[in-house]
Amino acid sequence: MSNLSDLKLAVVGHQEWVTFLQVDALPQPGLISRSLRDLEEPAGAGAVVAVQLARLTGQRIPFFTALGRDSIGERSVERLRELGVDPYVAWRQGPSRRGISLVDAGGDRAITVIGDRHTPEASDPLPWERLADCDGVFVSAVDAEGLKHARRARVLTVTPRLRLPVLQKAAVSIDALIGSALDPSEQLPEGSLNPQPQLTIATEGEAGGTLYPGGRFNAVTAPAPALESYGCGDSFAAGVTAGLAAGWSPMEAVRLGAACGAECVTRLGPY
Repeated sequence: MSNLSDLKLAVVGHQEWVTFLQVDALPQPGLISRSLRDLEEPAGAGAVVAVQLARLTGQRIPFFTALGRDSIGERSVERLRELGVDPYVAWRQGPSRRGISLVDAGGDRAITVIGDRHTPEASDPLPWERLADCDGVFVSAVDAEGLKHARRARVLTVTPRLRLPVLQKAAVSIDALIGSALDPSEQLPEGSLNPQPQLTIATEGEAGGTLYPGGRFNAVTAPAPALESYGCGDSFAAGVTAGLAAGWSPMEAVRLGAACGAECVTRLGPY
């Protein structure tokens, strides 16, 4: 069993530049809502997991991603570096993906994404060989050949947002498939993957979730009043990835993930 600070981890996936707005009311037809607080950050599953892993380990985390060659892409790289992440970027000609996330005083949330998701691919001139030396790799977006590169790590965790055709085409062994039981886009048909993941984890917010095999697990009480849930699931996935890579039991890794998610819920934005 390893200490988290000893781990070599990496992330392969997507990101978008998100404007976070705390508003007096979510938008309704014909009404004007007002922003009480705003924040801009690189977000999306890949970025959030990478930053959380950097904070858990105290190490800089390689992040294999794709961005539009524009000012937003450049700002994203600069900010990720400030947050302890080393981006390896496949630059695209289209614009970088953006998003707007609004949350009201009751914690209700609405998200709009602008533009297509950019996905790194195995054919991109990125240092894919580095993944073979990793204790753990989390993947949110890549093609099937890129997923095979990620599988060279000792532990591989993925989100269902990677998409079923990619998972089926790659046909690699997955140590943990981590998704939300409350989000239809993060649920795959039973028996649709061959080989089956070693662990399947379905989160349910404050209700905890289910680990298969392993059964139900509880959420962790937030250390402060909850503000919004953006990034909580991805923070959870980061904790699980780090725990499994360290050789912890699945339930111990899930508890670490739950603690990361509980911390995230107390803040505006994903960090």
